[in-house]
Amino acid sequence: MWHILAIASGGALGAVARFGVSTGVYRLFGRDFPWGTLAVNGLGSYAMGLLFVVFLERGLVTPELRAAVLVGFLGSFTTFSTFSLETLTLVEQGEVARALLNVSSSLVLCLAACWAGIISARLL
Repeated sequence: MWHILAIASGGALGAVARFGVSTGVYRLFGRDFPWGTLAVNGLGSYAMGLLFVVFLERGLVTPELRAAVLVGFLGSFTTFSTFSLETLTLVEQGEVARALLNVSSSLVLCLAACWAGIISARLL
């Protein structure tokens, strides 16, 4: 039961953080491209890589905290469903090149960010 409460609490915080970060990014860069979603997915991927090492490889936190952060917070902070909708919306608007840019940049950024997080944590 504690795992469920931990995940729910982390999820609520992650959703609020996602809204705040993506809204801030859209204010800075505009809405002509899904910059906010790209930003949260990149940040979330980096955090996932970093915290994977700290939490799982080094075992520095309780299982409940690990679930709250990795499953709850990062699960609701990152936005694959939003990414999918925004990409398909670009396609429907005839912006196929922008849709492909969103897919390729999301893939490259998020894999690189997760890898960078893992490397960062292992260097600590």
